[in-house]
Amino acid sequence: MSWIFFAFSGPILWAASTHIDKYLVERYFKYSHMEVLMVFTALIGVIMLPIIWFFKPQVLSVSAFSILIMIISGILYMGALLFYMKAIQTQEASVVAPLFQAAPIFGFGLAYIFLGEKLSITQLTGVLLIICGSIYLSFRPSHKKLHFDKRLASLMLMCAFFIALSSVIFKFFAIRDEYWTTTFWTYAGEAIFGVIILMWPPYFREFINIFKINTKALLGLNGANELINLGGGLGFRYALIFAPLSAVQAISNTTTLFVFIFGIIITRFFPALGREDLSKQNLVRKGISILLIGLGLSLLY
Repeated sequence: MSWIFFAFSGPILWAASTHIDKYLVERYFKYSHMEVLMVFTALIGVIMLPIIWFFKPQVLSVSAFSILIMIISGILYMGALLFYMKAIQTQEASVVAPLFQAAPIFGFGLAYIFLGEKLSITQLTGVLLIICGSIYLSFRPSHKKLHFDKRLASLMLMCAFFIALSSVIFKFFAIRDEYWTTTFWTYAGEAIFGVIILMWPPYFREFINIFKINTKALLGLNGANELINLGGGLGFRYALIFAPLSAVQAISNTTTLFVFIFGIIITRFFPALGREDLSKQNLVRKGISILLIGLGLSLLY
């Protein structure tokens, strides 16, 4: 099966999760700290650990140093999510999303240095087209006043760098050792990140309170949402084994495209759950973005 399939599983599933996140935040977690919400993501890692170990007991037969670095990869990934959530708290998603396109650029540099990966001119052109299409997809003409937000830029550049570095570490060990072994210890790192958050008393109390009040929502819809995120993450990381890191990251950044596509479906068939701007101007802009992304993908493939 082509690596393209696994690479696209990430943005497609993450886009579906984005719409569920919007519903959950508005309905249950509107006034919660973002750090507390990340604990629920870490819990999925905790659940996955015994499952992976049961089918792959050899995950424990790696050196202590390798385990430490793989755990750091998971912590870096959660740190990237925290930077993203902090950014999204103060700015609209349409402003934050273009800055996320720095991830493939960092990925290209880090993969060249640590993995020896090189892209051909055709592949590099494809990556740039996907990045340009994704940025244009997120751009809103109504934002006429340009303002450089140093805090926002710093948060998103750190987010992009942490994701790229985490992906490089994951790919290195997944190729050298084994995919599920690397996945196991990466999830261990994510779980440790969650434990560190819960060590802060105010966050722990808030976590317990949310769980008591919204038990059904957390065990039902939020649990399903985290499983969707899990599937996207597994597909994205599996694609890293077979393709250049910057190419896979460029494809992962098409999440905005699928958010829009799912938004159209929701607007058309489930308007009570959300609405997408279906004006002629917006549809033309989205169409141009899709063409750029499609051309970039054809060059990559």
